[in-house]
Formats: sequence, C-alpha cells, structure tokens
Amino acid sequence: MNREDHIIHGFKATLVARAIYMLSSALLMFVLARYLLDPDGYGALYWAIGILAIVQLFADLGLSRSVARYISEYRESDPGQVPHLLRSVVTAKIVLLTVVGYALLLFHERIAAVLGDPGAAPFLAAGVLYLVVFSGSTFAQVALQGFNHLGYSAIVQAISGAGRLLFAVAFVLAGLGALGAFFGYIVGYAIAAAVGMGILYYGFYRRYETAAEYEDGLSRRLLEYSIPLTATRSANVIDKQIDIVLVGVFLNPAAVAFYTLAKQITDFVLAPAESLGFTISPNFGEQKAAGELEEARRIYQTSLTNVLLLYIPAAVGLAIVAEPFLTMVIGEDYAGAAPVLQVLAGFVVLQAITNLTSDSLDYLGRARARAVAKGGTALANLGLNVLLIPTIGVVGAAIATVATHSVYVAVNLYIVHTELGLNVVGIARTTAMICAITGVMAVTVLLVTPLVSSLLMLGGAIAVGAITWGALAVLSGLVDPGQVRSVIG
Repeated sequence: MNREDHIIHGFKATLVARAIYMLSSALLMFVLARYLLDPDGYGALYWAIGILAIVQLFADLGLSRSVARYISEYRESDPGQVPHLLRSVVTAKIVLLTVVGYALLLFHERIAAVLGDPGAAPFLAAGVLYLVVFSGSTFAQVALQGFNHLGYSAIVQAISGAGRLLFAVAFVLAGLGALGAFFGYIVGYAIAAAVGMGILYYGFYRRYETAAEYEDGLSRRLLEYSIPLTATRSANVIDKQIDIVLVGVFLNPAAVAFYTLAKQITDFVLAPAESLGFTISPNFGEQKAAGELEEARRIYQTSLTNVLLLYIPAAVGLAIVAEPFLTMVIGEDYAGAAPVLQVLAGFVVLQAITNLTSDSLDYLGRARARAVAKGGTALANLGLNVLLIPTIGVVGAAIATVATHSVYVAVNLYIVHTELGLNVVGIARTTAMICAITGVMAVTVLLVTPLVSSLLMLGGAIAVGAITWGALAVLSGLVDPGQVRSVIG
C-alpha cells in the first residue's frame, strides 16, 4: 500500500470511528438537553468537566504526544527502544495521576467553594476516577497513532463515545441526575481505556524485543520534548475550557449550558477535519526524516484546500440556520445559545485549519514554536474572557475565542510555510474561489430560511444550500466527482 492509499485508508477508519463518537455525543447532547436535564443541570455537568480538563493537565503533561513522536521515529530505526519508551511514560503517568488524584480528593470541597459553586464538590470528588480513565483512554489513542495504526486508535475513540452515551443515559434514567451522567462518562472512558491499553500491550508492546539498554539520552529527550507539548496542550485546554469555567464563575449554569451546547455543535461539524489531521500528521515526521518535503507539501496543500472547501460554506450555513436549528431540535429553552453559535461559526473554519495543522507541526519537530504561539494566544483569550464575559455576557466568550484563535491559526500557517514552502498564491486564489461559491450559496439559503417553520423545512433549506454548493464546486473544477467516488469506494 503506497503512502496516499495508507492515508486514505487511515482517514476512512478514523472518520468512521469519529462519526460513531460524534453521533453518540450528538445523541447524548440531544437526549440530555431536550429530555433529561434542564439548562442548570446540563451546565453544571459540563462546568465540572471543564474544571477537570484543566486539572488533567497536571496529571498528563505532554508525555503522550511526546512518546508518540518518538515511537513514530524509533519503530523503524531502532524498534528495541519502543518498550523502553512505553514503560517510561506509563510509569511517569502513574506517578502523576497518583499525586494529582490525591490532591483533588483532599481539596475538592475547597476548590468548589473557591470557584463559587459548593454543589460541584461531588463532581470533583468523582473526578479522581475521571482523571484516571480519561488519561488511559487518550494515551492509548495517541500512542496507537504514533505506531501509525489508526484503525485501532479509532476503535478506542468509538468505544468511549458509545460507552458514554449508553451509561450516561442509563444512570440519569435511574434517577441520578447530572451526577449520574458524569458517572456515565467515567464508565465509558474506563471501557475504552481497558480496550486501548490491552491493544497497546498485546498488539504492540509485546511485539518488540526490548533492547538490552535504553539508548543514552533518549529518556531525557522524551521529557524535554514533552515540555513544549505540555505548554501547547495546557494552552489548548485553557483555550477550550477556561471560557466555560469563567462563564460559570461570572454568570450562571444556564449560561454555561448555552455556551457548551454551541461549542459541542461546532465539535460535531469539525469531525472530518480532526480525522484528516489525525491521519496525515504521522506521515510528516516520516517524510521529513526521508527528505521527501515535496510530497509532504503536496499532501498538506491538498488537505488544506479540501478543508477550506468544506468548512467555509459549512460555517456560513451554520450561522444562518443557528436559531431555527436550536429551537426546533434542542428546544426553546436553549434559544439563548443561538447568538453564541453564530459567533462560533467563524471558529469552525479556524479550528478546521488547526485540526489539520497542529499535530503535523509536532511530527515536523516544531512543537516548541507552536507552544509559544499557543501559550500567547491562550493568555490573550483568558484576558479577553475576563474582560468581555462580565460586560457583554456569554457571547463575549465566543468573541474572545474567535479573535485569539485567528492569530494562532495565522502563526501555525506561517510555521508550516517555513517548513514546507507552501504555494501561497495558489492557496489564496483557491480560497477566493471558495468564498465566491460560499457567497452564492449563502444567498440561496437566506432566501429560503424565512420560510422555515418545521424540521422538514429546515432540512430542505440545508439541502438547498448543500446542492448549490455541490453544483458550483463541481462546475468550478474544485471538486472532481470521479475522484470523490474513488476515495469513498
């Protein structure tokens, strides 16, 4: 199988798993928001998860992605070092989880009180279990990515999504409320972690004959490379979660529900871009090591063009139909999320580019530069959130996210350009054509949206936009139907 076929195969596997994960997440969001929890309960659940995502930083650091990078490098050049790498990271993660988990168990009530919601204490106490199982699940996924076996990584992700859906709904129906939904998350991640670690151990760790000695300096380089990755991941989590936490601190659980719901919808829309970025990134490390920069450039530019072709129209369409979509699908109680979703539609395009680019920079060895950019924009995001949320409300958090992420994307693209020498003029010309197509599509959707009064008519409005986009994309030559059929097949 050549590299392009391998990428397509991995993309399909990852996309299917991501589809299962996102479909289960969408069903969970829909069932919890529309039927099982009120906005306050929904907000309380995801506020606690946002806090734990920040705590998780201290339990994981950047070790998972660091070891994935070195697995990708050593599995071909010196496979005997792979068991040493895995043992080092697993040992370090056990120590970190023990320390952070004990501290959280000891101070969970005090943390909840300081953040202004003593009622969150039970979530934080149970969060000790959440940290362990979530860490195991994500480590297995990233390590399997380092082995470039994306199908296994995809399985772990799919299991976590399906497990969360099944057990969260079951526990809420059993009368356990938002806390029951949280335990559903824990059980889902626990099953995924068990499967993932089992695949990692029996399928990969035992496959390699351990070298007699750990390569001198390798463990030091592993830890050193984890430092910029830790900074990047910390900034990324803060960028994604601190706004949710601050909305809860400055406003109320219902506002958290509106903001979280809007961000979850953007996550669903972004699944294909995340799958593509996850699939192609290990290949950049291999191509750089082999001196195949021309091939790396071609793959990245093709992927970027396809992402822009899909997500610029998707973002515009999402902004147009945000209000009828939320009120008809989720319920009138969540109409307050519409303006947030409209602002975050801009974030969809930015995050799609980020999903394609960020992991690739790690495998190109530019994690340090990306960490600096992410750290700076995350601090700016924090400052803007503190400034805007108390003054203009929950929409202020969305504005802060879009503004700071725009800077981060620009820096990422510049770093990729310095590594690969992108055809900037060609990319700009294609982007202008995509924007023109999007403008025509937007006009057609705006003309039919005032007529929408039911879910069927909403689906019709979306279909009109999709058909318009598809026809123009084919007529302009941006989409080759034959090539699309060959990829799908």
